[in-house]
Amino acid sequence: MAAGLRTVILLSFVLAVGFLLIILSCALWANWLPLLVALIFVLAPLPNALFSHCGSDEFAGGYESSGPVDLGRFITSMVVVTGFALPVVLAHSEVIHPNASLMSIVGGGLVYGTILAYAAAFKQDDSDYE
Repeated sequence: MAAGLRTVILLSFVLAVGFLLIILSCALWANWLPLLVALIFVLAPLPNALFSHCGSDEFAGGYESSGPVDLGRFITSMVVVTGFALPVVLAHSEVIHPNASLMSIVGGGLVYGTILAYAAAFKQDDSDYE
């Protein structure tokens, strides 16, 4: 097992810092709209996870990707871009403070990065022969 207890502790610490930044961006300026960023970044990996097992061909050799897998990646990328763009749009329209926007973007990036790092660290091979 390549990922151990230290990896889990580090990832949980980074995730907690990310959520702390998002909650502080809401609480310091008394506007709870940046909390939507946390929801967006938590839901962002779902399309990729759902579509990753669709249409896999055992004889393709791994170089060709199928349509559902590409669709899942496209939807995930749209949700991630929305997570980064929403605080910028809210700050530009003066709904939230620009500093709250920056804190929300950094916190959301930490949350999404932690989810990606966790998935990469604990990825299991689907091979039946090992």
